[in-house]
Amino acid sequence: MLALTGKRLTTRLTEHVQDKLQTAADLVGATLNQFVVQAALEKAERVIESESTLVLTRAESMRLLELMDNPPPRNEKFLQAQARYLKTKTHADRAPE
Repeated sequence: MLALTGKRLTTRLTEHVQDKLQTAADLVGATLNQFVVQAALEKAERVIESESTLVLTRAESMRLLELMDNPPPRNEKFLQAQARYLKTKTHADRAPE
């Protein structure tokens, strides 16, 4: 038998919630622990995906492409921000390891 190693997650449940989770686990032939971990992992993947994806309308996509092809002139605030960024980046590149 393989020894399972990993982190442990402990939570408190109401009897109603545990019964519902156990029923669902039984329906798919999993242990309660397997079911909860799989459900949590699926939810985590959906959240990460939704927070990592930017959805644009067709008009927004076209506007973004237009701005990439023909960027507006750089104003003073942009140039100041760019200078701060380059200064920060230069200092970070020189940091000792």
